[in-house]
Amino acid sequence: MRSTKIALGILLILGFVGWSQIQLETQFLPKKIDETSGLEFYGDHFLTHNDSGDKPKLYVFNTAGELLLETKVYGTVNRDWEDIAADACQYFIADVGNNNGQRKDLTIYILNSRLVLEDSIHLRYKDQKNFTKRKQHGFDAEALTVVGDSLMLFSKDRERQVTQLYVFPKVGGSYTLTSIGELPANSLITAADYQDDLKLLALTGYNAQGEQFFYTMTDFSYHHLDKKNFKRYQLPLDKAQIEAVKIIDTNHFWITSEDEGNGYPRLFKLTLFSF
Repeated sequence: MRSTKIALGILLILGFVGWSQIQLETQFLPKKIDETSGLEFYGDHFLTHNDSGDKPKLYVFNTAGELLLETKVYGTVNRDWEDIAADACQYFIADVGNNNGQRKDLTIYILNSRLVLEDSIHLRYKDQKNFTKRKQHGFDAEALTVVGDSLMLFSKDRERQVTQLYVFPKVGGSYTLTSIGELPANSLITAADYQDDLKLLALTGYNAQGEQFFYTMTDFSYHHLDKKNFKRYQLPLDKAQIEAVKIIDTNHFWITSEDEGNGYPRLFKLTLFSF
């Protein structure tokens, strides 16, 4: 498949004095994953899934955009898979999409390294009392990552345009979620990744105008959210919706976009240059 490279200046940075430049290297992906909504490493390759428009399946592809494997995850349902996270032994699929605020079956599926279902986590928001269909609410989420012994979920808040952080154990069970804090995203957060050795958090998001954003937070600790380390970058992308992110190192990241009328979903290698 075709690949391209784009080098453009950052349009917006919050919490940073100076200027940066961003480079995006683009690889088109197979149409079978046209609603790629999560991204994880799977050996030397990538693992992804579609959201509610697909069966409960996982897909493995490489950096050249070649689909290597697709497998059904038996015992699961894809109501609205929105992200995937992993630790050294397990994968966690976030079936937590809740666009209309009606769901009472929010689930995290726990898979082993062979992509076989082992257990499930069932979630509810302590503050959610209204389950009528509506768009403006704070109980949707699309971003999940592993932080130590816990999982962290980031809300997609159409009402306030912030992201609430929820932390819960990464073991099977039922948990009631209470926000431990919020970040001023000024957008709708769609993906998350955290790398412990770098103490680095990465997020993606978009606004009502279709603008795409990338976020980093250095020295991240959910016990003390130092918002001065929270930076927002506007991505130079049209007709895209970034829904997944994986950290490579401090300045390099993988992100994927759903097919937004361009014919194919895309994998981007994002490089940040600071001056």
